[in-house]
Amino acid sequence: MEGVAVVVVPHLKFNQFQFFPIHHNSKFCRAAPCGVPSLTFKLKLKLKLKLKLKQQHHHAFPPISTATDAVSEEDSDNNNNNSGDSIRRRFLKFYESRGHKVLPSASLVPDDPTVLLTIAGMLQFKPIFLGNIPSKVPCATTSQRCIRTNDILNVGLTSRHHTFFEMLGNFSFGDYFKKQAILWAWELSTLEFGLPPHRLWISVYQNDDDAFHIWSNQVGVPVERIKRLGEEDNFWTSGVTGPCGPCSEIYYDFHPERGYADADLGDDTRFIEFYNLVFMQYNKNDDGSLEPLKQKNIDTGLGLERMARILQKVPNNYETDLIFPIIEKASELANVSYDTADDHTKRNLKIIGDHMRAIVFLISDGVVPSNVGRGYVVRRLIRRVVRTGRLLGIKGDGGGDLEGTFLPIIAEKVMELSTHIDSDVKKRAPRILEELMREELRFVQTLERGEKLLEEKLAAALWNAENNKTDPCLAGEDVFLLYDTYGYPMEITKEVAEERGVSIDMKGFDIEMEKQRRQSQAAHNTVKLAMGNGANMADNVPDTEFIGYNNLYAKAIVQSLVVNGDPALQASEGSDVEVLLNKTPFYAESGGQIGDNGFLYIAEGESQPKAVVEIIDVQKSLGNIFVHKGIVRKGVVEVGKEVNAAVDVKLRQRAKVHHTATHLLQAALKKVIGQETSQAGSLVSFDRLRFDFNFHRSLLDSEHAEIEGLINGWIQEATVLETKVMPLDDAKRAGAIAMFGEKYGEEVRVVEVPGVSMELCGGTHVSNTSEIRGFKIISEQGIASGIRRIEAVAGEAFIEYVNARDFYLKQLCSTLKVKADEVTTRIENLLEELRVARNENLCLRAKAAVFKASVIAKKALLVGNSKQYRVLVEYVDDVDAESLKSAAEYLIETLTDPAAVVLGSCPGEGKVSLVAAFTPGVVDKGIQAGKFIGQIAKLCGGGGGGRPNFAQAGGRKPENLASALEKAQSELVAALSEKGN
Repeated sequence: MEGVAVVVVPHLKFNQFQFFPIHHNSKFCRAAPCGVPSLTFKLKLKLKLKLKLKQQHHHAFPPISTATDAVSEEDSDNNNNNSGDSIRRRFLKFYESRGHKVLPSASLVPDDPTVLLTIAGMLQFKPIFLGNIPSKVPCATTSQRCIRTNDILNVGLTSRHHTFFEMLGNFSFGDYFKKQAILWAWELSTLEFGLPPHRLWISVYQNDDDAFHIWSNQVGVPVERIKRLGEEDNFWTSGVTGPCGPCSEIYYDFHPERGYADADLGDDTRFIEFYNLVFMQYNKNDDGSLEPLKQKNIDTGLGLERMARILQKVPNNYETDLIFPIIEKASELANVSYDTADDHTKRNLKIIGDHMRAIVFLISDGVVPSNVGRGYVVRRLIRRVVRTGRLLGIKGDGGGDLEGTFLPIIAEKVMELSTHIDSDVKKRAPRILEELMREELRFVQTLERGEKLLEEKLAAALWNAENNKTDPCLAGEDVFLLYDTYGYPMEITKEVAEERGVSIDMKGFDIEMEKQRRQSQAAHNTVKLAMGNGANMADNVPDTEFIGYNNLYAKAIVQSLVVNGDPALQASEGSDVEVLLNKTPFYAESGGQIGDNGFLYIAEGESQPKAVVEIIDVQKSLGNIFVHKGIVRKGVVEVGKEVNAAVDVKLRQRAKVHHTATHLLQAALKKVIGQETSQAGSLVSFDRLRFDFNFHRSLLDSEHAEIEGLINGWIQEATVLETKVMPLDDAKRAGAIAMFGEKYGEEVRVVEVPGVSMELCGGTHVSNTSEIRGFKIISEQGIASGIRRIEAVAGEAFIEYVNARDFYLKQLCSTLKVKADEVTTRIENLLEELRVARNENLCLRAKAAVFKASVIAKKALLVGNSKQYRVLVEYVDDVDAESLKSAAEYLIETLTDPAAVVLGSCPGEGKVSLVAAFTPGVVDKGIQAGKFIGQIAKLCGGGGGGRPNFAQAGGRKPENLASALEKAQSELVAALSEKGN
């Protein structure tokens, strides 16, 4: 007999429901207590509808839960709410209705120095889990976008690995714990998402009897479907020490017909883990022992792509509506059909679908391609997509323009799907598309260079094999160099090599690949939490009250001291000290603005200070605690004492001037080069400002002048600034611009220069633009692909800069004996005279080298059976590289064909110059100058190459030049003697 569980929810803070299990063969049924009668399928549906209506009329209370096995898997197919966007929305709504605050996804660029990218949903809550800052809400729910690249080689190969994915999570900060987390996870899975209970398996930590009994006795999962797993699988740790706890995971069974016997949850062909519950209940000590946490927390993660795969009933995550439209666009460009494609082609299409999501969201969050850090991650992904597209046959833009690009076309499809993930992506579309176009074009050129390098490596392999009488083989490190540095696909390398009769050292390639994989996995792939001295020190220290917007002087109490890195009760003269005050007028470094300087005084009597601390920096730590870093210049500072805190007024004014000038600079840039440009970093210092922004080229002199003109015009207008505190949403609606790298709460500070700019900013600013006095750009340069940097001065620093430049100009006028307006003409004349003199010198050197060459021409050796080959290998003293080239050109024209010339010289300390020149008669015999001289240069600690008939090389070991030239001669003689037979 089948039963139905009708759960009546008590009027409590949370839904405390209870399941009572009944087992019928392989079916999993839940029966109500107190003999609720069996219902027909039709009656059950009516009851379910009635309960849903009741929930609608009593929306202020937690929802009533029902459960029945009578709703078949086929019925759930008719649900139209299984799109990826719907799953995300339903998850967040489910937990919001149960008291959770819905919080936005954090950026992929985390505010955490221990992690390169946001790799987990819990990362934004790390300070709360550590106990460093209190939570503003008892529990929260998020849809967090994440990036992980440690499994990049599994993308497309398995059904579930991704570089970009969304993690749906519910979090409790000391509010509810294990039982409630488990009950809600089950209710969400079986009722909200309608997963058949008999298809769900559970894993728990091997010693976590509490979780086991909740799943078995209260939820009603058969013990046969609950697996106890070890520490490696089901015990979460944040690091060597710190918060930790057991996990429990929910798995979906694609093949329940296989039964219980020998079921392995690690079998990807049968199971997929979709929900992970972490019960953060212990603190791990240095000795490995576990102690219970005062506040037990819940950290969960449900993979959106995995749940979409289950509900949409597709064979892998890639064929869900979250990714498959991107794959279809790539298929269209490649002119292939995904449905009829072979496995290799499908994998390549999946790689493009996955990576393009990661690329678009990374660039949207401010990461630009580069060769370091986060920039390297996005560049590597871009290059992998480009070369994968070429493997699929995509040429140019895929539509006939071979000079075009295809990444922006696919990116537009990603943006179409981004609305409910991050609405700002579409707003940033011009910058994203421009960055992709520029990076793809640059990489295509790199690929072409890789093709040339491959040809050289194959020729060298054939030449070595011929000389050593071995089978030609391309070294594994060379294949990896082509793959990793030049982005040349290994598959193409292998195919081209086989056509030339050259095998590949795949073992060597795999070794190099494994080295890179280990390095990648070691780089910031875990979230590190630790409870060290810093956290202990701050246990009883409240947030610092900042009063520095309106006051530069205040009396405060010393709350805590750190001397030479350790907590202390006092600090004596000469000590490096960190001081925590209950309130402060000192600005702590944030939003690009550096911390204030100044002094702390402890008075003795009415006028004489008993102790003096010079403050040289102020930083924020552990949330909103201000750490005043300085040196005790006099006396002793003690915890609990009152101090007079005084900010250096002149330095504060310099910082205020530069910070407001930064806002004016951003406004001017948007007017001059386009509204799509945005800030990518800043520094507000006492002596200058630095502003990084997205742009693809250097600014023109006319643009510099226009920017400076706008800013100095706004300064002259003497506009009064307006500062307001308002809700974040209101500020955004008003058009306020967020400063790069700044984190915002629900209430934000808005700084407005009326008619010019409005920005969210916690920094200090002038009250009137006239205080800035003047503005001047002192430099503008590129610092990364698509990122420019302007450095400028304003206020007092502007006056100092102008005075210094005037002083230098006067000195220059005195030296050149001209007036200021004649300096440019005089310098141009001097440069022209210098250029003429250098050309005359080079001409004389070349003539000297040619003369030396004419002397040594008679030393050429005649080799071969008919003595038809001329070989000349010589050292030429006191000749630079360019003159050596002239000497070789003279000799190759003087000696009759066939002839081979190799010359070497030492043009300076620690330098070697080599040149090889071969006539057509030598080249036709298979001896190429570029490959030959490159091997010889290696003996001198260098390298080089060039054309088959002429090549140059260099080195750093002059002491090896004589032996290198001897080897060159012997190899040429041997090769040409053999060729001539």
